[in-house]
Amino acid sequence: MKLLIQHGTIVNENNIFDGTVIVEDSKITKIVEGNTVPNASFDDVIDASGCFVLPGLIDDHVHFREPGLTEKADIDSESSAAAAGGITTYFDMPNTVPQTTTIEALEDKFKIAAQKSHVNYSFFFGATNDNVELFSKLDPHRIPGIKLFMGSSTGNMLVDRREALEKIFSTALMPIMVHCEDTDIINRNMTEAKIKYGDDPKVSHHPEIRSAEACYQSTKLAVELATKYHANLHIAHLTTAKELELLTDGVTAEVTPSHLYFCDRDYTSLGTRIKCNPAIKSQTDRDALRQAVADGRIAVIGTDHAPHLLAQKEGGCAKAASGMPMIQFSLVTMLELVDQGVLTLERLVELMCHNPADLFGVRNRGYLREGYQADIVLVRPNCGWTVTKDVIKSKCGWSPMENHTYLWRVERTICNGHTVYHNGKVDNNYIGQPVEFR
Repeated sequence: MKLLIQHGTIVNENNIFDGTVIVEDSKITKIVEGNTVPNASFDDVIDASGCFVLPGLIDDHVHFREPGLTEKADIDSESSAAAAGGITTYFDMPNTVPQTTTIEALEDKFKIAAQKSHVNYSFFFGATNDNVELFSKLDPHRIPGIKLFMGSSTGNMLVDRREALEKIFSTALMPIMVHCEDTDIINRNMTEAKIKYGDDPKVSHHPEIRSAEACYQSTKLAVELATKYHANLHIAHLTTAKELELLTDGVTAEVTPSHLYFCDRDYTSLGTRIKCNPAIKSQTDRDALRQAVADGRIAVIGTDHAPHLLAQKEGGCAKAASGMPMIQFSLVTMLELVDQGVLTLERLVELMCHNPADLFGVRNRGYLREGYQADIVLVRPNCGWTVTKDVIKSKCGWSPMENHTYLWRVERTICNGHTVYHNGKVDNNYIGQPVEFR
């Protein structure tokens, strides 16, 4: 199968230029600058006129809920949402049922994805207080790293013993992605909030309970441990200006589109739809994150895509589930921030394609390069459309972006040379590949 993508504007490796991409079978065989059409025959020709041609996105942080929580999401539905959002590779988190904290559970996830995932996939292995001995049995060429919950979150995977933390940081040879929130501080804040506001405080108090201080103290401990043991630390969903002060050489951080787009003012209109852990915080924090994204202190944009049924989002700080579905709309949200001058298009591609590939050692993905897998997304500017329920691919059936009008659209998503999304439709017969790591 030979494919020609022509007349598009290519964004890759800090360059923007008009060019042509040639794909043979599943790989990119040639990238030609300019609009010269090669003198060859092709099985398919895609006219990318008016579109920007980007590498397929790598989302390093998703919760696809399978196995065990499939009433709200599963690998089939959420990989469809990923394809519709221009994401061709994802790394799924371990807080499923059962948790991905044994070799058997990890293998089961790979088997499910091999039957149901419509884009490329891999899975983090979850750390617990007592499973460090399994790290040596993990294949570093198959998984991106270890996920560690160093704070209160969903899934009951909190690692809270100092001895266990020391063993994890001293033993893990792969990247350690850490959810950082101090449980004691959160519990104390919740107790005080319930005294003031009742048993289920309004969601507007969520950033007071899961506070900036709770994030900072936990992140500070993670950085200290990583420095002590020379561990490869990646901080998930960083949310505060103060945490940015902790970033040093050898420590990288992810931020989500949600924390870059929303701030605490948005609880008034969106309520628990934007309730997540760590919490959406102040406009000052959001603006600091935006600056850090632009200037290079933040390494990666990951969604923390975490679907729940709307019925599970009812209530306030104590009762409503934390997490939101965002994978389908992450790229177009970030492109909106490009239009607002928050970051450049070249920087967006670094954050969502190149850097995740480099940070986790993804083999032959994340760039438009000859010999690399043909993971490609075409996006079109200046074509307004509004998010309605009928376009949402996630199984939960809602989005915090409902009724929002975007000016960018994902035109086509190509995974391993195959068009997996086009004209609003996902090819549900296509199955992606397991990711390989260097």
